[in-house]
Amino acid sequence: MEFEQEAKIEGFPKNGNYEDLHSSSLPPRLHRLAKLPWESTWIQQLRTEGKSGNTIKSYLCAVKKFIKISLPDEIDFESESISNMPLISLSERINPDNGRLDIWLQSMHNLKNSTINARIAAASHLIIWVGHSIPEYLSRPNKGKHIPRTLTASELKKVRDAAYNSENPMMHLIVTIFLDTGIRVSELCSLDFHDIDLQDKSARVVGGKGNKDRLVLFTNDSVVAIQKWISLREKRIRDDNLALFINQHGNRITPRSIQKLMDKLADDASIPRTRLSPHVLRHNFATGLLERGADLVSIQRLLGHSSIATTRIYLEISDQTLREVYQRAQSNRNLLEDEVKTNEN
Repeated sequence: MEFEQEAKIEGFPKNGNYEDLHSSSLPPRLHRLAKLPWESTWIQQLRTEGKSGNTIKSYLCAVKKFIKISLPDEIDFESESISNMPLISLSERINPDNGRLDIWLQSMHNLKNSTINARIAAASHLIIWVGHSIPEYLSRPNKGKHIPRTLTASELKKVRDAAYNSENPMMHLIVTIFLDTGIRVSELCSLDFHDIDLQDKSARVVGGKGNKDRLVLFTNDSVVAIQKWISLREKRIRDDNLALFINQHGNRITPRSIQKLMDKLADDASIPRTRLSPHVLRHNFATGLLERGADLVSIQRLLGHSSIATTRIYLEISDQTLREVYQRAQSNRNLLEDEVKTNEN
């Protein structure tokens, strides 16, 4: 019965013999993989390229929506059939010339440009990987200029006060670390206890975005908060859990649970829930560094950005901040020039 269903789907051989689908439609590098399930094979490729676990998960979610699109006279099929489809069959199914790509693109007309861009990026990677060319008409929509809103000084004070007075023992620590380090929520959840160096006031982020390791720094505020948390953490540990942050069930916390904490914190701080998220606190960290005199390259490294252009987007720079940064830079230039003249004399 399962074969009868597959036989009606474009990309599956109608007689059940995958030899009928010539591997020559694949690039030579993939010939020996032609009969293997495409999903596990592609995941391995993404890992080889250094894609993070979150990126791989997003890519899979996007391309499966594309693959599942049915052409006229085709029947729908289950997700398991998609995952187990041989690579050679997958290549036939996602061929841009059969019209499936066009239908999929049209189905996304009501989504945000950022979502469309992310899904197109995933599908484009898969299409190119199996040897097809991207049609000239396929272009990503303009994301437009978007400057993320940071918390105001008064909002930030409310959040800090609410976190400090929260009944949840992790709340104050999590907010402090977000604002001290600018760490991503996925990186925070992945922290193990041995990644923290209290004496050095630093933490090693292992396998961050882009599968890159980096060092994040924190202040004495984080040291004090972590030291208070350690005793409770030890009571919650189960099965030698290495995680720094452990919930009441003894498990590592997740990004979803962190956002639930943020929602509760927003309520306690009397600010809209839409104004508070781990990402907003990361923006506040970056903007705060700039206002206090940090240079853009240093902020880029602390945030873990591969491109300084991304760092610029993160910074909400007011005219007053820009003026202060400019005046500070000019003052430093004058000091350097005076020092050079002194040495010459």
